[in-house]
Amino acid sequence: MEKLNSKQIKIVQAENLQQLSQKTLELFVDSVSQTLKKQNVFYLAISGGRTPADFYKLLGTDRRSLDLPWSRIELFWVDERCVGPDSPDSNFKLAADTFLNAVAIPKQNIHRIAGEYPDYLQTVQEYTETLQRVFKIEEWEVPAFDLTILGMGPDGHIGSLLPDSYDFDRNTLVSEVYHKTGGYNRITLTHPVICNSQKILVLVSGSEKAEMLKTAFTTKPNEIKYPVHTLWPFLKKVVWLIDSDAAKELSN
Repeated sequence: MEKLNSKQIKIVQAENLQQLSQKTLELFVDSVSQTLKKQNVFYLAISGGRTPADFYKLLGTDRRSLDLPWSRIELFWVDERCVGPDSPDSNFKLAADTFLNAVAIPKQNIHRIAGEYPDYLQTVQEYTETLQRVFKIEEWEVPAFDLTILGMGPDGHIGSLLPDSYDFDRNTLVSEVYHKTGGYNRITLTHPVICNSQKILVLVSGSEKAEMLKTAFTTKPNEIKYPVHTLWPFLKKVVWLIDSDAAKELSN
């Protein structure tokens, strides 16, 4: 894997998903602790998916997480499926079931995406206004999260920036994404918001991600075909946490 370890690509390797989750927790706790020494609020955006779920369980059980000043954390979601908050497919429900009830975060600090609205534009407008209010920014400004936690799909998607289905020229903070193959439509932060984060963690686990990870690291960036490539101009602030199954093609 020597040829991939450039100065720009920061990789933290783990033997398995459990170790990956522990390493993510360490980076998360350190990021919160260091940031709150310099400012009063920590702005966090999280994603759904199988890989982050194990980390979220640690947030709800590990003393290092439970002892954090959660009253100073403003929590957002990178994306959400267009379902209600009680749906098993809801990214909000994943967080609620794993750590939200265990940590001392005030309800007013939890900013979920209202995926249940039948009018997606209402959801987009509401979430945009929430970002502007909480970050205290004007309409033309882009919020800067202190930390954004992403997964990566086997097709190279991050958040709900899906291959060949996203208008990358949109000058918005939040967008609706229509799923072309019959899956749930989604609401997502746009790539300018994701890439404006101070730090980004990308969690990748499982052998089904191995080929895409190799493709992402070794091919010319193509953000339409592989949305993960939207991160390429900002790799200096991206940390990749990869388990051995996902990394198995990197040495080939």
